[in-house]
Amino acid sequence: MSQTGQHSIDLNSDVGESFGNWSFGNDAAIIDSVSSVNVACGFHAGDPSGIRATCQAAATAGVTIGAHPGYRDLAGFGRRFIDVAPAELTNDVVYQIGALQALAKAAGTQVRYVKPHGALYNTIVHHGAQAQAVVEAVLEVDPQLPLLVLPHSEIQRAAAAAGLRTVTEAFADRAYNPDGTLVSRREPGAVLHDTDAVVAHVLRLVTEGKVQAVDGSMVEVGAQSICLHGDTPGAVAMAAAVRTALLAAGIRIESFA
Repeated sequence: MSQTGQHSIDLNSDVGESFGNWSFGNDAAIIDSVSSVNVACGFHAGDPSGIRATCQAAATAGVTIGAHPGYRDLAGFGRRFIDVAPAELTNDVVYQIGALQALAKAAGTQVRYVKPHGALYNTIVHHGAQAQAVVEAVLEVDPQLPLLVLPHSEIQRAAAAAGLRTVTEAFADRAYNPDGTLVSRREPGAVLHDTDAVVAHVLRLVTEGKVQAVDGSMVEVGAQSICLHGDTPGAVAMAAAVRTALLAAGIRIESFA
């Protein structure tokens, strides 16, 4: 058992992002190492055939599926802020969750949680109106769906106020600011690429509940799930190494949902 008392942790990864002739990541290999997958819903990445195939692969492996809605931004991979009206954003998120629900059902599985993607995920850490818009979307689709969120965020507060379950998340391969937010991808060193460093980072997260920020300070981060990005270089080997290290430390890998 870890020092934080955790016997288990969820590992999640973003998948289903290939589009037409463009292939991103190695979904099948990533699925082997994680317990939950955040499946693209077509607005920032993914097409129906690829999304359905990813859902089928996850169902076969017994891995939990979550909806990964983002801004309507294929060209920018959903990593650019869009100043969309809250009502429109609610409809966009409802649409995306619904599309994935249908494809998941066709693949013999179902959507069990929601995790916003990219710029939308980071925006609703501090943007109250957009956070509330995402909460409204989940309430309208299925209030039993948990939201995977960054701790101490606007989306966490809005969801809790609305009675939605939230699951807090940390990132295996991202650098942290001293306030517990993620370093912008525009900044050097925002994404961690060294496997040994990532493994040490994750073990500290799970066993101590802390991360080392870019200024060297230690930040308290309570996390029920840890994200491993599937589109970073060496992601498959990194995910396998993290899984192996956690199991060796006596930590089970299992979905929160």
